Amino acid sequence: MTKKYNVAVVGATGMVGQKMIDVLIERQFPINSLKLMASARSAKKKLKVSSVIYTVEEASSRSFEGVDFAFFSAGGDLSKELAPEAARRGAVVVDNSSAFRMDKEVPLVIPEVNPETVNSHKGIIANPNCSTIQMVVALKPLHKAAVLKRVVAATYQAVSGAGKEAVEELQEQCRAYLDGKPVKTERIPHKGALRTSQIAFNLVPQIDVFVDDGYCKEEIKMIQETRKIMNLPGLPVTTTTVRVPVINGHSIALNIELEQALSADEARALLESAPGVLVIDNPEQLEYPTPLEAEGKDAVFIGRIRPDYSINHGLNLWVVSDNIRKGAATNSIQIAELLL
Repeated sequence: MTKKYNVAVVGATGMVGQKMIDVLIERQFPINSLKLMASARSAKKKLKVSSVIYTVEEASSRSFEGVDFAFFSAGGDLSKELAPEAARRGAVVVDNSSAFRMDKEVPLVIPEVNPETVNSHKGIIANPNCSTIQMVVALKPLHKAAVLKRVVAATYQAVSGAGKEAVEELQEQCRAYLDGKPVKTERIPHKGALRTSQIAFNLVPQIDVFVDDGYCKEEIKMIQETRKIMNLPGLPVTTTTVRVPVINGHSIALNIELEQALSADEARALLESAPGVLVIDNPEQLEYPTPLEAEGKDAVFIGRIRPDYSINHGLNLWVVSDNIRKGAATNSIQIAELLL
């Protein structure tokens, strides 16, 4: 008989939390009991899961007694407060915030890339940034074949990455703009920003807050997390992250320089056989990945694979993935599946 586990989802009312619940059911995770939790603001809401109505409870340290797996997606502050408490009570925490990603004691895991690191956990395992996940899934097989020398990434990130309120804001802005009405801005680049921008019919070259040297936090996350996951602390990586008026699905224009020669055809063959990757690369028939094609799917889609003639051993790739599914929910559940 398959062992079953007591599972908790923290942040169950948010976009990622709800998708985590969906993926747990879809992948038939062996659940004995399910607890749905959130912050005080969202507690007492009702959620239906497989015909059962659950009341969302306010997450507290006492909530984790008897829990085997706790999936956190309620923001870094709540993770910092409660993830260690859950781990102390015997739960394995898979945390989707940035709270523990760069902690040397916490493995940062993409199951298709570094599954071996999961067993070094001390109660908490970090889920990487959504853009980092899809980029590193693409990089790993190419690095294994020809060794990465430098990585340059420009992201085109959907508003779902900023939460369901940002999705609603995009939709409302589109209606207002097309009707010739004033456009209200609140959520982009982030709520409470000194200056907010219209995202409808626009691009905003900032995700998260700015830090040192003109980089924003999202760019720093991608750089640092890529190095940690691939165990390449000295790898030259640079990024520019941009919010685009797409509801769901992140895209990356990826440029890499390799130590050894690797043709576009060789790269394509490697990626076609790589776990978690689906190659759509047929320019003659105008076939390449788009966010709409990736939505609702767990694969990392890759196309536009071609040489970069400006450098030795250079390649360009176009990488697309559903940031809510693979970039958050599915990757988290896959991490737990490694431990079953």
